[in-house]
Amino acid sequence: MTYEQVYQNYSKKVMSYIRPRINNPSDAEDLHSAVFTKVYEKFSSFDQTKASVSTWVYTIARNTLIDFFRTRKVMDELGDEDIVEEDAFQGILNEETLNELASALEKLPERERDLIILHYYHNRQLKEIAVKMHMSYSNCKLVHNKALMKLRQYLT
Repeated sequence: MTYEQVYQNYSKKVMSYIRPRINNPSDAEDLHSAVFTKVYEKFSSFDQTKASVSTWVYTIARNTLIDFFRTRKVMDELGDEDIVEEDAFQGILNEETLNELASALEKLPERERDLIILHYYHNRQLKEIAVKMHMSYSNCKLVHNKALMKLRQYLT
């Protein structure tokens, strides 16, 4: 795959990832350009045996967005939980890895799988899930983080 093909295949997807997270359209355009500048600069060192192209491109986009917020010191305005949760799944929720994700979810214990499904697929807040699953909020957060760590291991 050439750089041009990567740009054609992922340009709109990257903008769709960036735009809802950035209020200023010109900042979104700048970030989009920065992502593909990094993709171009690192294209020759990309190793397809370590990650798919989409995961690699989304990781660069995510890291560029995080750097943007760090430099502008607006992390507090966004809310830590939202950033962590969206970033945790952004790289894996794409067409190429849905089967892998389903397989990884099946490997989780039922309680962890239910929590992940309620949170990410049914858009339930962790506080709501804690009540529904008869556990404390802090325990729900621990189970959530543990499940995410297991999913990351299963997907790498």
